Amino acid sequence: MPRQSITLTKPNEEWLLSQVDNDEYSSKSELINDLIRKARRAEAINQKLERAEQSGFTEQTAAEILAEAKASVISR
Repeated sequence: MPRQSITLTKPNEEWLLSQVDNDEYSSKSELINDLIRKARRAEAINQKLERAEQSGFTEQTAAEILAEAKASVISR
């Protein structure tokens, strides 16, 4: 995996460390990757909803749109 160097504000660094210290995650890298996955999933869902709104209608239920969006993020 490529290595990255990022600068965090003190509150963000403290929050990341607290998540690791609480055994929520094994490392800051694991937590950051999880946050990125969640952001990507939310972005995919929002894009799908925006396309549906722009088309003027959709035959899909909200649950179907959500399931399809999650499936497209997982398959990437």
